[in-house]
Amino acid sequence: MRVPLTSRPVLLFVVAALVTWALAWALLGAETQLEVLALFCVTVAVAVVAAKMKLDAPVAAAASSHPRALGIACVVGVLALAVVFHEDHFPLLLLCSVLLYITACLGLNIQFGYVGIVNFAGAAFFGIGSYTAAMLAGHTGLPHVLVLLLGGAMASLISCVLLLPVLRTRGHYAALVTIAFATLFRSFLEVNDALGGPQGMRIPALNLFGWDLGADHEWGELFISFYDNYVLFALALAVLAFVLVRRLERSWMGVAMDAVRTDEISAKVYGISIARQKIVAFMFGNLLVGIAGATYGMMTGYVAPNNFTFADSLILVSMLLLGGLGNPWGIVPAAALILILPEKLQFIQEYRFLLYGVVIILILLFRSQGLLPRGIRRYFPNREAARG
Repeated sequence: MRVPLTSRPVLLFVVAALVTWALAWALLGAETQLEVLALFCVTVAVAVVAAKMKLDAPVAAAASSHPRALGIACVVGVLALAVVFHEDHFPLLLLCSVLLYITACLGLNIQFGYVGIVNFAGAAFFGIGSYTAAMLAGHTGLPHVLVLLLGGAMASLISCVLLLPVLRTRGHYAALVTIAFATLFRSFLEVNDALGGPQGMRIPALNLFGWDLGADHEWGELFISFYDNYVLFALALAVLAFVLVRRLERSWMGVAMDAVRTDEISAKVYGISIARQKIVAFMFGNLLVGIAGATYGMMTGYVAPNNFTFADSLILVSMLLLGGLGNPWGIVPAAALILILPEKLQFIQEYRFLLYGVVIILILLFRSQGLLPRGIRRYFPNREAARG
Protein backbone atom coordinates (compact mmCIF):
# COMPACT_ATOMS: atom_id res chain seq x y z
CA MET A 1 0.00 0.00 0.00
CA ARG A 2 1.45 3.34 -1.02
CA VAL A 3 1.94 6.13 1.46
CA PRO A 4 0.11 9.23 0.21
CA LEU A 5 2.40 12.15 -0.52
CA THR A 6 0.96 14.82 1.74
CA SER A 7 2.60 18.22 2.00
CA ARG A 8 4.84 17.38 4.99
CA PRO A 9 6.40 14.18 3.55
CA VAL A 10 6.92 15.95 0.22
CA LEU A 11 8.64 18.86 1.93
CA LEU A 12 10.82 16.55 4.03
CA PHE A 13 11.72 14.49 0.96
CA VAL A 14 12.71 17.61 -1.01
CA VAL A 15 14.76 18.99 1.89
CA ALA A 16 16.51 15.63 2.37
CA ALA A 17 17.32 15.46 -1.36
CA LEU A 18 18.72 19.00 -1.36
CA VAL A 19 20.82 18.38 1.77
CA THR A 20 22.17 15.12 0.31
CA TRP A 21 23.06 16.85 -2.95
CA ALA A 22 24.76 19.70 -1.09
CA LEU A 23 26.85 17.23 0.93
CA ALA A 24 27.81 15.34 -2.25
CA TRP A 25 28.76 18.61 -3.95
CA ALA A 26 30.84 19.68 -0.98
CA LEU A 27 32.56 16.29 -0.73
CA LEU A 28 33.48 16.20 -4.41
CA GLY A 29 34.74 19.77 -4.33
CA ALA A 30 36.60 19.59 -1.01
CA GLU A 31 40.37 19.98 -1.46
CA THR A 32 41.86 21.09 1.85
CA GLN A 33 42.05 19.34 5.21
CA LEU A 34 39.90 22.00 6.84
CA GLU A 35 37.14 21.57 4.25
CA VAL A 36 37.04 17.78 4.69
CA LEU A 37 37.02 18.10 8.49
CA ALA A 38 34.25 20.71 8.42
CA LEU A 39 32.21 18.59 6.05
CA PHE A 40 32.57 15.58 8.33
CA CYS A 41 31.35 17.58 11.31
CA VAL A 42 28.40 18.98 9.36
CA THR A 43 27.40 15.51 8.17
CA VAL A 44 27.47 14.13 11.71
CA ALA A 45 25.47 17.11 12.98
CA VAL A 46 22.83 16.70 10.27
CA ALA A 47 22.51 12.97 11.03
CA VAL A 48 22.15 13.61 14.76
CA VAL A 49 19.56 16.36 14.30
CA ALA A 50 17.54 14.22 11.89
CA ALA A 51 17.59 11.30 14.34
CA LYS A 52 16.60 13.50 17.31
CA MET A 53 13.70 15.07 15.41
CA LYS A 54 12.68 11.65 14.02
CA LEU A 55 12.71 12.96 10.45
CA ASP A 56 14.31 9.90 8.89
CA ALA A 57 11.25 7.62 9.19
CA PRO A 58 8.78 9.73 7.13
CA VAL A 59 11.43 10.45 4.49
CA ALA A 60 12.30 6.76 4.20
CA ALA A 61 8.61 5.82 4.00
CA ALA A 62 7.92 8.35 1.26
CA ALA A 63 11.00 7.28 -0.71
CA SER A 64 10.23 3.56 -0.48
CA SER A 65 6.60 4.10 -1.45
CA HIS A 66 7.50 6.25 -4.45
CA PRO A 67 10.74 4.84 -5.89
CA ARG A 68 10.19 6.59 -9.23
CA ALA A 69 10.43 10.00 -7.55
CA LEU A 70 13.58 8.85 -5.75
CA GLY A 71 15.09 7.67 -9.04
CA ILE A 72 14.29 10.96 -10.76
CA ALA A 73 15.86 12.86 -7.87
CA CYS A 74 19.05 10.77 -8.17
CA VAL A 75 19.31 11.34 -11.92
CA VAL A 76 18.70 15.08 -11.59
CA GLY A 77 21.26 15.25 -8.79
CA VAL A 78 23.95 13.56 -10.91
CA LEU A 79 23.20 15.83 -13.86
CA ALA A 80 23.42 18.88 -11.59
CA LEU A 81 26.81 17.71 -10.29
CA ALA A 82 28.00 17.21 -13.88
CA VAL A 83 27.01 20.79 -14.67
CA VAL A 84 28.60 22.29 -11.54
CA PHE A 85 31.94 20.47 -12.05
CA HIS A 86 32.00 20.76 -15.85
CA GLU A 87 35.55 22.16 -15.81
CA ASP A 88 37.08 19.90 -13.14
CA HIS A 89 38.47 16.57 -14.31
CA PHE A 90 38.98 14.84 -10.97
CA PRO A 91 35.47 15.27 -9.42
CA LEU A 92 33.93 14.12 -12.70
CA LEU A 93 36.26 11.11 -12.79
CA LEU A 94 35.15 10.16 -9.27
CA LEU A 95 31.49 10.64 -10.19
CA CYS A 96 31.81 8.50 -13.31
CA SER A 97 33.69 5.80 -11.39
CA VAL A 98 30.88 5.68 -8.81
CA LEU A 99 28.29 5.22 -11.57
CA LEU A 100 30.24 2.42 -13.25
CA TYR A 101 30.85 0.64 -9.95
CA ILE A 102 27.13 0.90 -9.24
CA THR A 103 26.47 -0.90 -12.53
CA ALA A 104 28.99 -3.61 -11.65
CA CYS A 105 27.57 -4.03 -8.15
CA LEU A 106 24.06 -4.35 -9.56
CA GLY A 107 25.30 -7.39 -11.47
CA LEU A 108 26.89 -8.84 -8.33
CA ASN A 109 23.72 -8.07 -6.40
CA ILE A 110 21.83 -10.54 -8.60
CA GLN A 111 24.29 -13.22 -7.55
CA PHE A 112 24.73 -12.37 -3.86
CA GLY A 113 21.40 -10.83 -2.95
CA TYR A 114 18.91 -12.72 -5.11
CA VAL A 115 20.12 -16.26 -5.71
CA GLY A 116 22.79 -16.53 -3.01
CA ILE A 117 25.93 -17.19 -5.10
CA VAL A 118 29.05 -15.92 -3.35
CA ASN A 119 31.31 -14.36 -5.99
CA PHE A 120 34.68 -12.95 -4.90
CA ALA A 121 35.92 -12.62 -8.49
CA GLY A 122 34.00 -9.47 -9.40
CA ALA A 123 37.17 -7.54 -10.24
CA ALA A 124 38.29 -10.39 -12.51
CA PHE A 125 35.12 -10.20 -14.61
CA PHE A 126 35.43 -6.40 -14.53
CA GLY A 127 38.93 -6.85 -15.95
CA ILE A 128 37.75 -9.31 -18.60
CA GLY A 129 35.44 -6.60 -19.92
CA SER A 130 38.28 -4.05 -19.91
CA TYR A 131 40.79 -6.29 -21.66
CA THR A 132 38.22 -7.40 -24.23
CA ALA A 133 37.53 -3.74 -25.01
CA ALA A 134 41.27 -3.08 -25.26
CA MET A 135 41.82 -5.89 -27.77
CA LEU A 136 38.73 -5.20 -29.90
CA ALA A 137 38.94 -1.40 -29.90
CA GLY A 138 42.69 -1.41 -30.54
CA HIS A 139 42.92 -4.13 -33.20
CA THR A 140 39.55 -4.18 -34.97
CA GLY A 141 37.23 -1.69 -36.57
CA LEU A 142 34.15 -2.81 -34.69
CA PRO A 143 31.74 -0.09 -33.49
CA HIS A 144 32.44 0.73 -29.87
CA VAL A 145 28.85 0.00 -28.87
CA LEU A 146 29.41 -3.56 -30.05
CA VAL A 147 32.78 -3.59 -28.28
CA LEU A 148 31.09 -2.80 -24.96
CA LEU A 149 28.49 -5.51 -25.48
CA LEU A 150 31.16 -8.02 -26.45
CA GLY A 151 33.11 -7.08 -23.33
CA GLY A 152 30.12 -8.02 -21.22
CA ALA A 153 29.45 -11.11 -23.32
CA MET A 154 33.06 -12.28 -22.90
CA ALA A 155 32.82 -11.90 -19.12
CA SER A 156 29.58 -13.85 -19.16
CA LEU A 157 31.04 -16.52 -21.45
CA ILE A 158 34.22 -17.03 -19.42
CA SER A 159 32.10 -17.29 -16.29
CA CYS A 160 30.80 -20.57 -17.75
CA VAL A 161 34.14 -22.07 -16.69
CA LEU A 162 33.04 -21.62 -13.09
CA LEU A 163 29.48 -22.86 -13.54
CA LEU A 164 30.20 -26.51 -12.74
CA PRO A 165 32.11 -25.89 -9.49
CA VAL A 166 29.68 -23.12 -8.48
CA LEU A 167 26.69 -25.42 -9.01
CA ARG A 168 28.33 -28.27 -7.10
CA THR A 169 29.45 -26.20 -4.10
CA ARG A 170 27.82 -23.83 -1.63
CA GLY A 171 28.75 -21.08 0.79
CA HIS A 172 32.43 -20.89 1.70
CA TYR A 173 33.43 -23.57 -0.79
CA ALA A 174 31.88 -21.63 -3.68
CA ALA A 175 33.67 -18.51 -2.43
CA LEU A 176 36.99 -20.36 -2.54
CA VAL A 177 36.34 -21.29 -6.18
CA THR A 178 35.84 -17.66 -7.17
CA ILE A 179 38.87 -16.55 -5.12
CA ALA A 180 41.01 -19.10 -6.94
CA PHE A 181 39.71 -17.85 -10.29
CA ALA A 182 40.51 -14.24 -9.38
CA THR A 183 44.09 -15.22 -8.45
CA LEU A 184 44.56 -17.25 -11.64
CA PHE A 185 43.18 -14.41 -13.76
CA ARG A 186 45.70 -11.89 -12.47
CA SER A 187 48.57 -14.36 -12.89
CA PHE A 188 47.44 -15.05 -16.46
CA LEU A 189 47.48 -11.34 -17.27
CA GLU A 190 50.94 -10.81 -15.83
CA VAL A 191 52.59 -13.60 -17.86
CA ASN A 192 50.69 -13.00 -21.11
CA ASP A 193 52.73 -10.69 -23.35
CA ALA A 194 49.91 -10.53 -25.92
CA LEU A 195 47.86 -8.66 -23.32
CA GLY A 196 50.68 -6.32 -22.35
CA GLY A 197 52.04 -8.35 -19.45
CA PRO A 198 52.56 -6.50 -16.15
CA GLN A 199 52.71 -3.14 -17.99
CA GLY A 200 49.17 -3.44 -19.33
CA MET A 201 47.64 -1.97 -22.50
CA ARG A 202 46.32 1.30 -23.82
CA ILE A 203 42.68 1.57 -24.93
CA PRO A 204 41.24 4.09 -27.41
CA ALA A 205 38.62 6.50 -26.10
CA LEU A 206 34.99 5.53 -26.45
CA ASN A 207 33.31 6.69 -29.65
CA LEU A 208 29.54 6.32 -30.02
CA PHE A 209 28.14 6.94 -33.49
CA GLY A 210 30.67 9.72 -34.15
CA TRP A 211 30.47 11.16 -30.62
CA ASP A 212 34.03 11.09 -29.26
CA LEU A 213 33.68 10.79 -25.49
CA GLY A 214 37.40 11.44 -25.04
CA ALA A 215 37.30 14.97 -26.47
CA ASP A 216 36.92 18.16 -24.44
CA HIS A 217 34.44 20.83 -25.56
CA GLU A 218 35.20 24.53 -25.84
CA TRP A 219 32.82 27.31 -26.86
CA GLY A 220 34.59 30.61 -26.38
CA GLU A 221 35.44 30.84 -22.69
CA LEU A 222 33.25 27.87 -21.79
CA PHE A 223 35.23 24.67 -21.20
CA ILE A 224 33.60 21.27 -20.62
CA SER A 225 35.73 18.34 -19.53
CA PHE A 226 35.55 15.15 -21.58
CA TYR A 227 34.68 13.33 -18.36
CA ASP A 228 31.26 14.96 -18.59
CA ASN A 229 30.68 12.81 -21.68
CA TYR A 230 31.48 9.69 -19.72
CA VAL A 231 29.30 10.80 -16.80
CA LEU A 232 26.29 11.07 -19.10
CA PHE A 233 26.98 7.67 -20.66
CA ALA A 234 27.72 5.99 -17.30
CA LEU A 235 24.53 7.49 -15.88
CA ALA A 236 22.47 6.09 -18.75
CA LEU A 237 24.17 2.71 -18.30
CA ALA A 238 23.52 2.68 -14.54
CA VAL A 239 19.86 3.64 -15.00
CA LEU A 240 19.37 0.90 -17.60
CA ALA A 241 21.06 -1.70 -15.38
CA PHE A 242 19.02 -0.57 -12.38
CA VAL A 243 15.74 -0.89 -14.29
CA LEU A 244 16.66 -4.36 -15.56
CA VAL A 245 17.68 -5.57 -12.10
CA ARG A 246 14.52 -4.19 -10.49
CA ARG A 247 12.33 -5.80 -13.13
CA LEU A 248 14.14 -9.08 -12.61
CA GLU A 249 13.57 -8.82 -8.87
CA ARG A 250 9.85 -8.16 -9.29
CA SER A 251 9.36 -10.94 -11.86
CA TRP A 252 8.52 -14.57 -11.20
CA MET A 253 12.16 -15.40 -11.92
CA GLY A 254 13.10 -13.08 -9.08
CA VAL A 255 10.70 -14.95 -6.79
CA ALA A 256 12.29 -18.23 -7.84
CA MET A 257 15.77 -16.83 -7.14
CA ASP A 258 14.70 -15.74 -3.67
CA ALA A 259 13.32 -19.23 -3.04
CA VAL A 260 16.64 -20.78 -4.10
CA ARG A 261 18.60 -18.46 -1.83
CA THR A 262 16.31 -19.06 1.13
CA ASP A 263 16.05 -22.86 0.93
CA GLU A 264 17.25 -24.87 -2.05
CA ILE A 265 15.55 -28.08 -0.90
CA SER A 266 12.14 -26.44 -0.56
CA ALA A 267 12.58 -24.66 -3.89
CA LYS A 268 13.38 -27.97 -5.60
CA VAL A 269 10.34 -29.60 -4.03
CA TYR A 270 8.14 -26.92 -5.60
CA GLY A 271 9.62 -27.61 -9.03
CA ILE A 272 12.09 -24.73 -9.26
CA SER A 273 15.23 -25.57 -11.23
CA ILE A 274 18.14 -24.71 -8.94
CA ALA A 275 20.71 -24.95 -11.72
CA ARG A 276 18.72 -22.74 -14.10
CA GLN A 277 18.31 -19.92 -11.59
CA LYS A 278 21.98 -19.97 -10.63
CA ILE A 279 23.15 -20.05 -14.24
CA VAL A 280 20.94 -17.11 -15.21
CA ALA A 281 22.02 -15.08 -12.16
CA PHE A 282 25.71 -15.84 -12.59
CA MET A 283 25.89 -15.15 -16.32
CA PHE A 284 23.59 -12.11 -16.38
CA GLY A 285 25.34 -10.60 -13.36
CA ASN A 286 28.77 -11.01 -14.96
CA LEU A 287 27.39 -9.53 -18.19
CA LEU A 288 26.67 -6.27 -16.35
CA VAL A 289 30.05 -6.39 -14.61
CA GLY A 290 31.82 -6.90 -17.94
CA ILE A 291 30.04 -4.01 -19.65
CA ALA A 292 30.91 -1.72 -16.74
CA GLY A 293 34.53 -2.89 -16.92
CA ALA A 294 34.74 -2.28 -20.67
CA THR A 295 33.39 1.26 -20.22
CA TYR A 296 35.75 1.95 -17.33
CA GLY A 297 38.75 0.78 -19.35
CA MET A 298 37.86 3.00 -22.32
CA MET A 299 37.33 5.94 -19.99
CA THR A 300 40.71 5.62 -18.26
CA GLY A 301 42.46 4.69 -21.52
CA TYR A 302 44.65 2.09 -19.85
CA VAL A 303 44.34 -1.37 -18.26
CA ALA A 304 46.88 -3.32 -16.20
CA PRO A 305 46.76 -6.45 -14.00
CA ASN A 306 47.17 -4.36 -10.83
CA ASN A 307 43.77 -2.77 -11.49
CA PHE A 308 41.93 -6.08 -11.04
CA THR A 309 43.30 -7.66 -7.87
CA PHE A 310 41.50 -9.64 -5.19
CA ALA A 311 41.48 -6.47 -3.07
CA ASP A 312 39.39 -4.77 -5.78
CA SER A 313 36.94 -7.68 -5.63
CA LEU A 314 36.64 -7.13 -1.89
CA ILE A 315 35.81 -3.48 -2.53
CA LEU A 316 32.90 -4.54 -4.73
CA VAL A 317 31.69 -6.99 -2.08
CA SER A 318 32.00 -4.35 0.64
CA MET A 319 29.73 -2.06 -1.40
CA LEU A 320 27.05 -4.74 -1.45
CA LEU A 321 27.30 -5.49 2.26
CA LEU A 322 27.49 -1.85 3.31
CA GLY A 323 24.55 -0.82 1.14
CA GLY A 324 22.32 -3.68 2.19
CA LEU A 325 22.47 -7.09 0.55
CA GLY A 326 19.73 -7.55 -2.04
CA ASN A 327 18.66 -3.89 -2.14
CA PRO A 328 19.77 -2.09 -5.34
CA TRP A 329 19.12 1.31 -3.75
CA GLY A 330 21.70 0.64 -1.05
CA ILE A 331 24.46 0.29 -3.62
CA VAL A 332 24.23 3.98 -4.52
CA PRO A 333 25.33 5.55 -1.18
CA ALA A 334 27.70 2.65 -0.45
CA ALA A 335 29.58 3.05 -3.75
CA ALA A 336 29.84 6.82 -3.24
CA LEU A 337 31.13 6.41 0.31
CA ILE A 338 33.67 3.68 -0.45
CA LEU A 339 35.10 5.30 -3.58
CA ILE A 340 35.11 8.98 -2.67
CA LEU A 341 35.95 8.95 1.05
CA PRO A 342 39.47 7.42 0.74
CA GLU A 343 40.35 9.89 -2.04
CA LYS A 344 39.37 12.83 0.13
CA LEU A 345 41.41 11.54 3.07
CA GLN A 346 44.74 11.46 1.24
CA PHE A 347 46.10 14.29 3.39
CA ILE A 348 46.50 11.83 6.29
CA GLN A 349 48.37 9.43 3.98
CA GLU A 350 48.37 5.80 5.17
CA TYR A 351 46.13 6.60 8.12
CA ARG A 352 43.25 7.31 5.72
CA PHE A 353 42.73 3.57 5.23
CA LEU A 354 42.64 3.10 9.00
CA LEU A 355 40.04 5.84 9.41
CA TYR A 356 38.11 4.54 6.41
CA GLY A 357 38.06 1.04 7.91
CA VAL A 358 36.89 2.37 11.26
CA VAL A 359 34.01 4.25 9.58
CA ILE A 360 32.92 1.10 7.73
CA ILE A 361 33.11 -1.01 10.90
CA LEU A 362 31.06 1.52 12.87
CA ILE A 363 28.39 1.60 10.17
CA LEU A 364 28.16 -2.19 10.10
CA LEU A 365 28.06 -2.35 13.91
CA PHE A 366 25.15 0.07 14.19
CA ARG A 367 23.55 -0.92 10.86
CA SER A 368 24.35 -4.62 10.66
CA GLN A 369 22.04 -5.11 7.67
CA GLY A 370 23.58 -2.22 5.75
CA LEU A 371 22.65 1.39 5.14
CA LEU A 372 19.42 0.45 3.31
CA PRO A 373 18.45 -3.13 4.20
CA ARG A 374 16.16 -4.98 1.82
CA GLY A 375 12.53 -4.98 2.87
CA ILE A 376 9.97 -7.75 2.67
CA ARG A 377 9.19 -8.79 -0.89
CA ARG A 378 5.93 -7.49 -2.39
CA TYR A 379 4.79 -10.16 -4.82
CA PHE A 380 1.95 -8.20 -6.42
CA PRO A 381 2.83 -4.51 -6.04
CA ASN A 382 0.34 -3.32 -8.65
CA ARG A 383 -2.51 -5.23 -7.08
CA GLU A 384 -1.59 -3.95 -3.62
CA ALA A 385 -1.50 -0.39 -4.92
CA ALA A 386 -4.94 -0.80 -6.46
CA ARG A 387 -6.36 -2.11 -3.22
CA GLY A 388 -4.74 0.71 -1.25
